[in-house]
Amino acid sequence: MKFSIAKLFTVTLLLLVLFSCKPTVKDVDGNKYKTVTIGTQVWMAENLKTTRYNDGTPIPLVTDYEEWAALTTPAYCWYNNDSSHKEVYGALYNWYAVNTAKICPEGWHVPSDEEWIELRNYLGSFRFVGSDLKETGTSHWRSPNADATNKSGFTALPGGLRSFNGSFSYIGIAGYWWTATEYTSTNVHFWNLRYKNSDVFTYIAEKPNGLCIRCIQD
Repeated sequence: MKFSIAKLFTVTLLLLVLFSCKPTVKDVDGNKYKTVTIGTQVWMAENLKTTRYNDGTPIPLVTDYEEWAALTTPAYCWYNNDSSHKEVYGALYNWYAVNTAKICPEGWHVPSDEEWIELRNYLGSFRFVGSDLKETGTSHWRSPNADATNKSGFTALPGGLRSFNGSFSYIGIAGYWWTATEYTSTNVHFWNLRYKNSDVFTYIAEKPNGLCIRCIQD
């Protein structure tokens, strides 16, 4: 079977496009997320923004400050109750929503603290790993963010948080992501990146806080 140079070029181009396309995953709302393979793990390369669990049940949207502070049940919100933040930063969820085990798309889950540690260890020690995880530039991160390389393709963003008292803070300054790992009956492990250094930190937070979520493939 003979191929002309033009046909061979076309086939080669199609193969390059095919293998350069990064897979995506879609949530029940129809939001589509880029994904990235880091070591043996496959992560979403964007923050979760679904308003429904993967069985189609709505997640309660809570905007009132006092109501949020009193919650012991699942809820989500947009930073500063402004839905224009959805596309870039995703939603903020309390840990009661995480604990349903239904918040990520089918075949995905909220990572455990151990899975975050595996990610960190694959990239290196806790120092300087943040550089490999953060989106470059200052379109979203506050200046200087000079250390950011995003070498991993994780594209971490500073979505801020909603405190257990209902107030919002730190957008552009820091990113906070839940784990599925409880520390005590009232606190849970989370991971944190900041605009002015290259470290990645793990802390604990009270369950009513609103933090971002990055899902990982099962």
